[in-house]
Amino acid sequence: MKNTDVIGLAVDYLNKKLNTNLSTSYYTHIKRWRDWWEGYVEEVHSYKEMGIDGAPRKRKLYRMGMAKRLCEDWAALIMNEKTTLTLEHDGSSLFLQGEDGTGGALGDNNFWSEANELTEKAFALGTGAFVARAEGAKVDVNGRVIPNADCKVGIEYVDALHIIPLSVKKSHITECAFVSTYTEKGKECCYLETHTKDENGVYHIENECFLIEGMQLKKRELPEGVAEKINTGGNIPWFAIIYPNVANNIRDNNGLGMSVFANAEDNLLAVDIAYNNFVKDFKLGGKKVFYNKAMLQTNSDGKTITPDDLSQQLFQQVGDGLDFDAKQMVQEFNPSLRVAENKDGMQAQLDYLSFKCGMGTHRYQFENGGVKTATEYSGERQELVQHASKHMIPLEAALKGLCAAILHIGKVFCGADVDPEALVTVDFEDGFIIDENTLREQWRQDVREGLRAAWEYRVRFCGETREEA
Repeated sequence: MKNTDVIGLAVDYLNKKLNTNLSTSYYTHIKRWRDWWEGYVEEVHSYKEMGIDGAPRKRKLYRMGMAKRLCEDWAALIMNEKTTLTLEHDGSSLFLQGEDGTGGALGDNNFWSEANELTEKAFALGTGAFVARAEGAKVDVNGRVIPNADCKVGIEYVDALHIIPLSVKKSHITECAFVSTYTEKGKECCYLETHTKDENGVYHIENECFLIEGMQLKKRELPEGVAEKINTGGNIPWFAIIYPNVANNIRDNNGLGMSVFANAEDNLLAVDIAYNNFVKDFKLGGKKVFYNKAMLQTNSDGKTITPDDLSQQLFQQVGDGLDFDAKQMVQEFNPSLRVAENKDGMQAQLDYLSFKCGMGTHRYQFENGGVKTATEYSGERQELVQHASKHMIPLEAALKGLCAAILHIGKVFCGADVDPEALVTVDFEDGFIIDENTLREQWRQDVREGLRAAWEYRVRFCGETREEA
């Protein structure tokens, strides 16, 4: 069953259970964005050509797949291996990310790699979510927590086709459900995880499993070890939403975000049309040689043979030998490949696309034979820098929210010595704004002026842990 169908079943179920009026219309847009991200949209990338026999044949455009490349680049810019988290509370930092920043709960869940992938999907589909879980948690019959040292923190990385906002306040999703599918013994099943708040603002989580039969959900038992209800005991949500920081101009969006290329689909298609024309010119641009019928021979099977098909082609008898004109016998035709015109057309469409997606007009350049330095990047591509800074705002909030959720689980469910209210500082990679040497000198100046501690410099540039520095 398709994700959009499962979303529809889950939404119908929640509408009846919670007496809500959720709509599924917005997921049609998300599905189309997913098709663009995957590289093939049926209604725009296929066409029909009339064959030599008069019958139509389905063809596909040659494609650049720029939707995925755009989202890859945005994810690489704002969520990469140089994004760092700093916590004031040592015990919380150790629990969250280990001694060297690569361990702890985040390391156990392969966080930085998965977070980069989720960011790419969020920019493609409009929304993504980090969902924290207390794996192995023990609760009583009322869902109240029983501290357990064996409890571990898990993190799920959920894309927009599996997110169902329930309550939205000031464009912020405050209650949410997450749906996923799995197969068990050949039967298709659905898992639904609902996060809601009570009158005191305390979050409660309900887990449900269903068997999908036809277009119906039939409830079944939860897997062993999964609690039906969990009272989190706090007002910290166990989910954090990420999205491109652009105002959503599509109605009935349910509080979900919008793809970074949502308003640039025509530009994506224009790039593919230009690329298709470029490739077709090469495909159709092979040398053509035309023979006069007098140059052709017929073998014993009645098959026509050109002079070049014979092993001895030096001597060829034509007609009665009178008024022979070689130009009339063989004509060569070399179609124009139009390389320069095609390159210019491609470059123009890439510039328009880059501009529409917030990366400036010269993000993708192929004719210069070199890459500009980061210093030139800052001066010439301020639009990219400004949009990157804007996209970092919800991402920073999501990372801080996820850290708070993990630390809350660690304290309440795992009995760890952590502080859920510990101050978290998120530092994003800014090498796309200024180069590494310039950044080092800037940090040195900050240390000299007392704006930063020397140990911070050593952690950032010398590869030392906080304790070593």
